[in-house]
Amino acid sequence: MEDYLERLKRGSLKLYALEEELPADEAARVRRVFIERETGVALPAIGAYTIPVDRVAKKNCENLIGAVQVPVGVAGPLAVHGEYAEGSFFLPLATTEGALIASVNRGCSAIMRAGGAEVRLFRDGMTRAPVFAARDVIHARGIVDYVNSHHDEITAAAESTTSHGKLTGITTLVAGTSVFVRLEFDTKDAMGMNMVTIASARAAELIASATGARLIALSGNVCTDKKPAAINMVMGRGRTVAAGVNLPDALVREVFKTDAATLAEVNMRKNLVGSARAGSFGFNAHAANIIAAIFIACGQDPAHVVEGSLAVTTVDPVEGGIYVSVTLPSLPAGTVGGGTGIATQQECLRMLGVAGGGDPPGSHARKFAEIIAAGVLAGELSLLGALGAQHLARAHQKLGR
Repeated sequence: MEDYLERLKRGSLKLYALEEELPADEAARVRRVFIERETGVALPAIGAYTIPVDRVAKKNCENLIGAVQVPVGVAGPLAVHGEYAEGSFFLPLATTEGALIASVNRGCSAIMRAGGAEVRLFRDGMTRAPVFAARDVIHARGIVDYVNSHHDEITAAAESTTSHGKLTGITTLVAGTSVFVRLEFDTKDAMGMNMVTIASARAAELIASATGARLIALSGNVCTDKKPAAINMVMGRGRTVAAGVNLPDALVREVFKTDAATLAEVNMRKNLVGSARAGSFGFNAHAANIIAAIFIACGQDPAHVVEGSLAVTTVDPVEGGIYVSVTLPSLPAGTVGGGTGIATQQECLRMLGVAGGGDPPGSHARKFAEIIAAGVLAGELSLLGALGAQHLARAHQKLGR
């Protein structure tokens, strides 16, 4: 080891090159010792992990030194009645926020007692939006006209790069001499960003060659990836999914210690009016909490919580109670690729019955999206109930300090 450490110190060996000379576990150990000596900080906990790192070092994390462990708890059982998810599920939630899992668990209990959450997907499409430079607005119009009249050719070019992805939609937007082409793909069980990026590159080459447009960037931010954006709220990105449950008045009183009218008013004044007054893109109580916890546990890209939290929670009065629903317009989620192959994350996906590719393709990712939506619904119910009963501070004082 000392030889490697000395070479790292001299700069004749780079941190990222250790895997070229050592097995992944040993490379991580050498790199960790080097960082310990350089920073003067011992890293025994980071160096204690159970995941096999051969795949992780190659596909998930460069310059690996170990792992940060996030506590994982479960909420449930949660009854889900979807097109792909049908049954009771225990939700794996990775979090350091005390009271979160207890809160979701209470929402799960209410949903179970109400007969389960109804869940449906409305659209399914991952996007990438190259930006092209036109000479002038006349040229920009020509580029748009070409795209609109050559869908078949653009589709063939894009789909030539993948055996799974299918181009399902093309939208053009213009700002002066900038032309954005938003390409939408069905990515089956993958979240699909790598797939659509590669496919969009081939499509962009064709558009540039045919129109004389200059391809400026493969992502022009109209996608929109990992940033809050109205276009994702309106048009959707990833999986668009909604979950709802009918709650009788008596159940609201028994579980949440408040009444249906109060819960509805809290939602209206907080989630709808308050969010509107704040200029928020998300009209919900804390959807990001549940999405982040499931994403971390199940190997999703945590940055996509930004899009996933663009959720709308509604409460409708119905005879004898209320109907509460959440709509997630932009939920990038997958069951293959990315972090889903890491051993601990794979176990969490197996808990939900969605690990790997589904049969037919795409069914596992859609089932996963339906379960996430039902989990968000459980979280929204519990927090609205706690606010309505004036219990929020008490719960955090007991569980979250």
